[in-house]
Amino acid sequence: MTETSAAAHTGRTPPGRIRAPEGSAVSRLLSDGAIATWRNLKKIVRVPDILLFTLIQPIMFVLLFTFVFGSAIPVPGGDYTSFLMAGIFAQTIVFGSTYSGSAMAQDLKDGIIDRFRTLPMNGAAVLIGRTTGDLVINLLSLAVMMLTGLVVGWRVTSSPLEFLAGVLLLLSFSYAFSWLMAYLGMIVRSPEVINNASFLILFPLTFLSNAFVPSEGLPTPLRVFAEWNPVTALVTSARQLFGNVPAGTPVGDAWPAQYPIPTVIGGIVVLLLVFVPLSIRRFATLDR
Repeated sequence: MTETSAAAHTGRTPPGRIRAPEGSAVSRLLSDGAIATWRNLKKIVRVPDILLFTLIQPIMFVLLFTFVFGSAIPVPGGDYTSFLMAGIFAQTIVFGSTYSGSAMAQDLKDGIIDRFRTLPMNGAAVLIGRTTGDLVINLLSLAVMMLTGLVVGWRVTSSPLEFLAGVLLLLSFSYAFSWLMAYLGMIVRSPEVINNASFLILFPLTFLSNAFVPSEGLPTPLRVFAEWNPVTALVTSARQLFGNVPAGTPVGDAWPAQYPIPTVIGGIVVLLLVFVPLSIRRFATLDR
């Protein structure tokens, strides 16, 4: 009896061969994605500095803007703390999403992705694990920010369902944005480059918005940019869902200003439809 026939008779995999994946393509994708996600979360446990500095940064932003700039920035019809928190939430989850790109670039640099590609696993699972693991980090950051906000006087005045909808909208945007950054991480392949590039892009997006100051007081070119800025729509949506919109706040004429929640949902759908296939295709063609 040959080695192959003996293995078939006993149900064992012949030495030197890899057992073919079992189950449907969807079940294998979900299983591989869960394993890849767990791998990224375990990395955080082994290197707690990543999580520590990720959680400290939002606390510093909340305290800095509340106690240093709060008294210098008037908010008609409301207090600056309630106005600020939605902007801090949006800024932190957008900047937190950049970790997907830098971590992907670091894995490419270290050769981890090459090892993954030799395994009998779905390539999309690596990307799912990367973006889902970073979503957990953003969830923890958001929870820390909200607790810090409660300490400095921020309150939610909407219903529990609206509050949950606001949290879900913020996390959904961060997840969709993570796919964009993961795609960039596979193009650049250098953590240093993608960190600098993302800073140059995201810094204007967050500060040229209504995250920290009312956009109505900006010069006309900057005000127009802020009204069509996706971060502005995200911040406005969070304020509405958390009940933090000051009374008498003017509404701009631009579509995102009048319909911020549909604008953000549409942006999430577009990001996923564009960058999920692009990322999967890019991963499949690496080094070819």
